[in-house]
Order: sequence, then C-alpha cells, then structure tokens
Amino acid sequence: MTARLPSLNGLRAFEAAARHLSFTRAASELNVTQTAISHQIKRLEEELGVRLFVRQNRALELTREARDYLPGIRAAFNDLRLATDRLLQKGDDNVLTISTLASFAAKWLLPRLSAFQAAHPEIDVRITTSTSLVDFARDNVDAAIRYGRGQWPGVRSMWLMADEVFPVCSPELLDGKHPLRQPEDLRHQVLLNTSSYEDDWRQWLTAAGLPPDISGRRGITFDQIFMTVQAAIDGAGVAMGRTSYVRDDIANRRLVVPFDIALPVNAGFYLVSPEGGIDRPKLRAFRQWLAASAQGQS
Repeated sequence: MTARLPSLNGLRAFEAAARHLSFTRAASELNVTQTAISHQIKRLEEELGVRLFVRQNRALELTREARDYLPGIRAAFNDLRLATDRLLQKGDDNVLTISTLASFAAKWLLPRLSAFQAAHPEIDVRITTSTSLVDFARDNVDAAIRYGRGQWPGVRSMWLMADEVFPVCSPELLDGKHPLRQPEDLRHQVLLNTSSYEDDWRQWLTAAGLPPDISGRRGITFDQIFMTVQAAIDGAGVAMGRTSYVRDDIANRRLVVPFDIALPVNAGFYLVSPEGGIDRPKLRAFRQWLAASAQGQS
C-alpha cells in the first residue's frame, strides 16, 4: 500500500527550520508566526511517528532521523521550484533580459544589437544596466555581461574580449592650438578621467615615461566612461580610451589615436548565466551571436 504523504505545510516548515536551525527565522521566511511553525512541525512529527528536532541549551539540533530525511525533502522542494520555473517560463520564452554596464551597453552592445534582432525577430530583447552583480536566484535576468577576471562562483562564464587602454581625442584637437605630436604635448591638454578606471592615466603616463601630473590644467572626471568618451568627441580634452568603448568612434573618425602606446589590461568581458540552469533556445542564440560579434572585434 502506498504511504500517505505528510502535510506539505509541515514539510515546508521542517525544511526551513532545518536550514536555519531556528523556528524564529523559519517563521520569518515563511511569513507565519513562530507558534505556527512549532504546531506544523509537531503535527509532522506525529504524522511520521518520528522526532525531528532536539532543543539543547537554547540551540536547535536535528535528530539523526531528521538528518537522513532532510536531503530528500530539500531535493523534492528544489524539483518543485524548477518545475514551476519551467512552467512559468514557457510563456516567456520570447523575452530575453540581459544585464550589463551602462557604458558597455551604450558604446558596444546597442550599436550591434540590431544584427541580433534581424537574425532573431521572434526574441524580445530587454537590456537592463547596473554596476552590481546579478543575483540570478532573485533578479529576473537571463544572463549578464560582466567585466572582471571570470572568477565568479555559481555562474557559467564565457570569455568575450579584453581591452587595451590608450589616449584618444577629437581630430580637431589633434591639430588644434596645441597639436598632439608626442606624449609630452599632453602638458597643454585637459585630461579626461573616468572614476571607475581612475588608474588608467597614471599607468599609461608611467609607461610613456611621463609624470602623472604632466597636464598643467585641471582634469575632468566622469562616473561613466561613455560620458568621458563623449567629452573627448566634443573636444573637451584628451580621454583615456578603452578598446570596447572607442573602437566604433575611431572607425568613424569621431576620435583619433594620437600616440602608438597602448597598454593591455588584465581583465575582460564575460557573458555569465546561471550555472546548471536550463539553456533555453533564446539564450543559446544570444550566446552564439555575442561570441561571434566579440570575435569579430578582437
């Protein structure tokens, strides 16, 4: 004869209390009272005929039977969550949400995105920007483009590309009142900085054999590199460019590279997605297109 399943509420209370080793924290998570958790677990113990918890010196401990029981219950709830996730995502298979940095979106991703849309008109792409790491368990995001060294636990990482850093300026500034012919000519220029890459100018000037404070004019600092790049296009000064953010502007002669000194950086861009998650067709299509696009820029 098939055994009757115990109360689902009791199992939820048991799993949460066992995970936290606290009735109080389990109650907070499940949005019920501590008394309700106690009653549900007591009822579960009566249904099973097994004691699950032992109180010792105000601490909550699992019995041996509970320790044996917990992995199966936890796996069952994970299966329920995954099944529910699959069910809810079936109606959302045409929406692809990608998180990335605002500057990367503005200067690299968005100018190329029309090619992906042309190839996959059935996919509704949504771009969200943030400087924070995505929590795939909490945020409604399919994948993220991150900058770093690829060492993020719990995610699947795919290498895209790396940058070099080098000065850029508008063509008018190159041949302006104080022409830029050699790095020493920067002493007459306003240096444009980005706060998130504040060490780029110092490293480049050091590599060029120049003092970090070579410019006799006060610089301008922006908190987003796409703003720094735009200021350089507008002729406000010389910016320290990064390949991903200035490649298109150089190709279209909105910017020029006055010197031939470029420094590699020890980080790069990665596409990250949930580890062990379902690789749905929309994400697989985006991953393949993104890898090909990035390879074409290397």
